Amino acid sequence: MGKGTIVSIHIAPSAAEPMVSVKEVRAIPGKGLEGDRYFTQTGTYSKKPRPDREVTLIEIETIEALKRDLGIELDPGASRRNIVTRDVPLNHLVGRKFRVGEVTVFGQRLCEPCSHLERLSHPGVKEALIHRGGLRAQILTDGTIRVGDSIHEG
Repeated sequence: MGKGTIVSIHIAPSAAEPMVSVKEVRAIPGKGLEGDRYFTQTGTYSKKPRPDREVTLIEIETIEALKRDLGIELDPGASRRNIVTRDVPLNHLVGRKFRVGEVTVFGQRLCEPCSHLERLSHPGVKEALIHRGGLRAQILTDGTIRVGDSIHEG
């Protein structure tokens, strides 16, 4: 993996609320991103706590491809993923440790789209994001993640 960057960061205060773009966010192991619905355990799936709900990532290239190839305009925050990346092949990070700014995370599994995402965003997005809906990750070290930070293995 080369070096990628963080394009944007998004959190939502509670389940089904619109995602809010932030310039930086504190990541805390075992909790998630400060201010996000899963950090406060008010997310749609908070009743099923798992380490892979701590932070989610999606490639901006995927969002751009939805518009270019399928005519689906999806604002990066509407993807319901926390961190939007550029130049990071997220599918390759399943089962691997990597750095997001100053924070070390572990790629748990792909973040496959669900019906809930489609209800909150755009018709057709569930099918369009199969196997390219991003990555679910566990936070291993605390720290602050900022827009413009690098993403790399190590």
